[in-house]
Amino acid sequence: MYTGIVVGSVVSTIKDNSLNGIKLLVVQKIENGKKAGLIVSADGTRQAGRGDYVYLIGSKEACLPFPECRLIPVDSSIVGFIDKVNEES
Repeated sequence: MYTGIVVGSVVSTIKDNSLNGIKLLVVQKIENGKKAGLIVSADGTRQAGRGDYVYLIGSKEACLPFPECRLIPVDSSIVGFIDKVNEES
């Protein structure tokens, strides 16, 4: 599981049929409080948008949030929102 902030969206005119109706978002990963790389993440159930802090799951578990839980071609999925972060210094 990892965290990030939604920074944009992806428009794909040709994609696997199992991704029809699923929003693809660009997420800036956050590791140890610092921005890391960009990833494209599927958001079929959470309705995240630009500026939302989210947490994601990866690997084959990324298909679990989707109806009928079939193996769809995604490497990461948004599974929740982050409201507040408490850091100890």
